[in-house]
Amino acid sequence: MTTTITRFRLPAGVSRQTIEQALHEVAPQFKTIPGLLRKYFLLAEDGSTGGGVYLWSTLAEARAFSEGPLRAMVREKFAVEPEISYYDTPVIVDNLSSIQ
Repeated sequence: MTTTITRFRLPAGVSRQTIEQALHEVAPQFKTIPGLLRKYFLLAEDGSTGGGVYLWSTLAEARAFSEGPLRAMVREKFAVEPEISYYDTPVIVDNLSSIQ
């Protein structure tokens, strides 16, 4: 499996409530992405940075989405270039479902 972490600057002066509402609106779009197992939306405590943590079946699926649709979406919505990092994920501890 592969984990990606994406980070990007958010526009100054936008309220946390507005950002959270926007995240709730786009969340359903992530349910149909091939290979995406899990996604966490991230929002810095001070509201200056947003991002996501994604768990993928394969590196190829992670790169296909992250370097294509995701990078384009962040550029379009926030006029910034996202920082995207890729990690091999050899072990997962999931305390909610007790699956390892």
